[in-house]
Amino acid sequence: MLIAERLLFLASYFRNVTKMKAEKEIVEKAQVWLDSPIDEESKAAVRQMLESEDQSELIDAFYKDMDFGTGGMRGIMGVGSNRLNIYTLGMATQGLSNYLLKSFPNQRVKVAISYDSRNNSQYFARKVADVFTANGIEVYFSDKVRPTPMVSYAIRHFECQSGVMLTASHNPKEYNGFKAYWEDGAQVIAPHDKNIIAEVNKISSIAEIKFDGNPDLIHIMEDSFDRSYLAEIMNLKENPDLVSRHSGLSIVYSPIHGTTGEIIPKALKSYGFENVHVVEEQRLPDGDFPTVISPNPEEAEAMDLAIKLAEKVSAHIVLASDPDGDRVGVAAIGKSGKYELLNGNQTAAILTWYLLRNLYDNRKLKGNEFIVKTIVTSDLVEKIATFFGVKCYQTLTGFKYIAQLIREKEGSEKFIGGGEESYGYMVGDFVRDKDAVSACVLLGEIGAWTKARDLTLFDLLDQLHLRNGFYKEQLISITKKGKSGAEEIQAIMQKLRENMPDQILSKKVVRVVDVKAGTDKDLIANTTTLLTLESSNVLQFYLEDGSKISARPSGTEPKIKFYISVNMPFLSQADYAEVNGKLMNRIEQLKGFLENFS
Repeated sequence: MLIAERLLFLASYFRNVTKMKAEKEIVEKAQVWLDSPIDEESKAAVRQMLESEDQSELIDAFYKDMDFGTGGMRGIMGVGSNRLNIYTLGMATQGLSNYLLKSFPNQRVKVAISYDSRNNSQYFARKVADVFTANGIEVYFSDKVRPTPMVSYAIRHFECQSGVMLTASHNPKEYNGFKAYWEDGAQVIAPHDKNIIAEVNKISSIAEIKFDGNPDLIHIMEDSFDRSYLAEIMNLKENPDLVSRHSGLSIVYSPIHGTTGEIIPKALKSYGFENVHVVEEQRLPDGDFPTVISPNPEEAEAMDLAIKLAEKVSAHIVLASDPDGDRVGVAAIGKSGKYELLNGNQTAAILTWYLLRNLYDNRKLKGNEFIVKTIVTSDLVEKIATFFGVKCYQTLTGFKYIAQLIREKEGSEKFIGGGEESYGYMVGDFVRDKDAVSACVLLGEIGAWTKARDLTLFDLLDQLHLRNGFYKEQLISITKKGKSGAEEIQAIMQKLRENMPDQILSKKVVRVVDVKAGTDKDLIANTTTLLTLESSNVLQFYLEDGSKISARPSGTEPKIKFYISVNMPFLSQADYAEVNGKLMNRIEQLKGFLENFS
């Protein structure tokens, strides 16, 4: 046998051995679950997976343990260590309980818990509460669906050390999840996330989870809590007279079967808007999300019913939030004369401009203000901040990093607002997570501002482009499910790192940012700067024409995401069609390159 052939044979042999070992470990893990004190229905499901000839379901359910990503713990509901169920939730909650008791010794430890409209969310929330109270931890429990931002608010309102939201955000209906928060109202970050996982890993058996709760330690959140939260929302009003003059502004809103069908209409009404139309077919909470393919306002289809209602009532602005009420999608009349969707970058730019413009006009800018965007969010946001002389910081994807920055700057710099391209926005710091409730009322006010000037939101966006350059972005999400999918995603990122292109579509790559390696390389000056960001699996390529491509595996979904950003000068409204066409053409070319690459 030739040396080359022998090497290939050995490589194949060791790959098979590794695969056999992995399968054995998976079977052993499943058997441990089968021998644990789980319910009979779950045991039957594990037996069925073990006995099946096709073990793909077994592999996906047990090939790893769930861990905390950019949004906490999220996964498909079902039986297994890689599935969302009362046992994986129980282990996470037991680990969090152990860590809280260690972190706050000799203190009265309290947590806040709420849940969204998903199937099993209320049931899961009650089981999580049982584990906390079984460990002697007091619980402020929501007796009805409440949105994610209200958990963040509740933590500081009730002086808790932690909080949990049962939700899978905008994921499909088969998902659920567990968002963990710390005492500042922000989602758990390092070192706490890793320390909690370490505590979870110390639990060697499901039998170690304390499920026998103490109902005496549960306090129900009352309506007075809702009123306190809404009072904070009302403090966001920038132009009370403007809202009063346009109280009849036609607004369409949909909660897409989520948690906010009651509170966002109430917030808009309290803010002063009297002509709010709620999409009746999507008003009530429903974990099956029967009217949409995906309950995600990023998907155009999810807003179809809202736009249909907007056409009927001649709405000036259309708003829709995701199931847990932390993201918001927006639509308005576009250049076509029909309703068009704004993307998350466009909405972030408009919100940033409105907040800073009001501070500037009212001479309230003191020089210590800042806004925040994530590294994959449009650079137009930074350009707007620079125009007003306000700092713009960049963080990793995830509002927990924005909240971390707020905490670090507290007392020395003032946070105004923050946003990310995936439809999440935060105004002010009374909530330390993205908040569709506050975003909706402020967007309503912006709607009144544009209405007063006979403009649409897209007209306002044009004004921002004329001043700062025409920016256009698009996201490509490629889904790769299961264990094999996770491996494919890692292989794509490795391929990008090992075969970094020096040019893309005839344009030189002039800068490469590798957040995982912690480096920012200027390929023209041949210099390398070390990043201050926490290590994360993100790659960014900057091209000589100002285009930017970012690659990032999702922390909450089985996807790899490519973010495309292009821009060019925009000097006259008469040039709109030409400039927009050139940018769209560039995006399509870059999309083709990335789709072929992956």
